[in-house]
Amino acid sequence: MKPAIRTRARDRLDSKLASIKPIDCFAMPPKGWVRAIRDAIGMTGAQLGKRIGMTAQGVVSLERSEANGTIQLSTLRRAAEAMDCVLVYALVPKTSLADMVDHRAREIALRALGRVSHSMALEDQQVDRDLEKRIQTYIETALRDRDLWEST
Repeated sequence: MKPAIRTRARDRLDSKLASIKPIDCFAMPPKGWVRAIRDAIGMTGAQLGKRIGMTAQGVVSLERSEANGTIQLSTLRRAAEAMDCVLVYALVPKTSLADMVDHRAREIALRALGRVSHSMALEDQQVDRDLEKRIQTYIETALRDRDLWEST
């Protein structure tokens, strides 16, 4: 993907993801969403089980696996639909995607420039003191078309 297209895609995703932050408001209830919603609407485990084709004990197991984080998305979707809900699935970055990419580029630049500064100091040569300027120049030139996520 070309850098300009990648940047536009990243900006669109950042905009979309901003509407669901702060993410804390989506924290799973202690016993899971299925149990919390089922209890709130007054549906028994046996009633939910009948709607999705499992036993009441199967619903207990389903709710336990959701609370433990081991439930399959397809199972969670079936339970949601049986309670007239929609399963919403998202990966929400801790920071913006743009900040994530900028941070990674800066990390790579600092590592590379640190090696250069060290070898120049060993050779008793003076290095440019404006580190921020050097970092930005390195990012704009050396990292412009590079895959930032390859191991380095």
